[in-house]
Amino acid sequence: MNWKALLFSLFLIGASFVKAQNMTLSDSAEIYIMTLGPYQGELYSAFGHSAIHLNDPKRNVDWVYNYGVFDFEQENFYWNFARGKMLYKLGLSRYSGFTKHYVEDNRYIIEQRLNLTAKEKQEFVDFLTENYKPENREYYYNYVYDNCATKIRDVIQQNFPGRVQFDTSYVADGKTIRDLMDDYLAYQPWGDWIIDIGLGMQIDKVAEPLDYMFLPDYIARGFEETTLDRDSTTVPLIAETIEVYKPTTEEASNGVFTPFNVFVMFFFVVGFFTNRDFKKEKRTKWIDPIVFTLPGLLGWWLIFLWAGTEHLSKENMNVLWAIPLFIPFAYMLGVQKLQKFLSVFFLITSTWFLLLLLLWTALPQPLHQALIPLVLTMVLRGFYIYFDLKKKIEKREKAAALPKN
Repeated sequence: MNWKALLFSLFLIGASFVKAQNMTLSDSAEIYIMTLGPYQGELYSAFGHSAIHLNDPKRNVDWVYNYGVFDFEQENFYWNFARGKMLYKLGLSRYSGFTKHYVEDNRYIIEQRLNLTAKEKQEFVDFLTENYKPENREYYYNYVYDNCATKIRDVIQQNFPGRVQFDTSYVADGKTIRDLMDDYLAYQPWGDWIIDIGLGMQIDKVAEPLDYMFLPDYIARGFEETTLDRDSTTVPLIAETIEVYKPTTEEASNGVFTPFNVFVMFFFVVGFFTNRDFKKEKRTKWIDPIVFTLPGLLGWWLIFLWAGTEHLSKENMNVLWAIPLFIPFAYMLGVQKLQKFLSVFFLITSTWFLLLLLLWTALPQPLHQALIPLVLTMVLRGFYIYFDLKKKIEKREKAAALPKN
């Protein structure tokens, strides 16, 4: 689409909405909860999406209210994103254009028609109209507690306070928020790896029934058996469920270069150089910065997430292996004045890592299994650094103790 067509489309949407601000729904109006399936092409789309569909053919209205819109042009966009202070907003789209994108990505589209009276539908749309005003449409996004799916749940609760009884039959005993995320990341191995590292124990609590609804699929599942109190009766919230688009079956694969496989290969490459160094009684100096740079960078990143952001990254036990001090210490091994200290540092950290591996499955926060070969690599190289530096120190001390002519 060229820019002129885009501007014209935006004009039509804007003009239609201005007209709708004072619109009274006709007797043919219907409101649907949309659930749009996961897409493995991008990490952010792996969990699916939720939206609200308003259709009123007599008013020529076929719109989607979408709480998953953000603007790259917003002030301090990247800094806000880094700090977890990302502004999302309620967007409005034409139904045909909105669904076309999901069909092209082969994502299922399910719509659940709300079982509402004409008065309830009007109040619901009036709420959305008010919420769409520029001063009301923005909110601070949180990927578990305030997102495109939880907004749907909250809109239902706010429109029918005290009248909605959510179904909770989908709840599994002992399942945590991290477990629920993992269910959608089977074909996102690197995404799963970085999420497991970046998010702390805040997502390791057992999920309450309404917590499940941060995932669009659980909005659909929960709403299916949810009831609505109306006067002296109780009615189903959903009148009917419609499968708008059924995706074709596609083969999915993680490929060879998963985090676990990559770090296993890395372990054997570092092991080869370490074995060669041991035989030649020398240390290949460029290996150590390579081994410890990633854990060091991740350590500083985790400190930033924990102390300086609103992400769910506090109380993160990955700092037990991602030690920030690896940067700069891994780059200072040639400084003679520091070698005695650094030899002790790497001895202590390597010993600690062995203990950590023994405690791996007992920790209150599950650490990703792909980290085990990476930690073993640091153990191997850390002990060799201690051995090599200790040898150098002893050699210099012996040389200094020799009588001078």
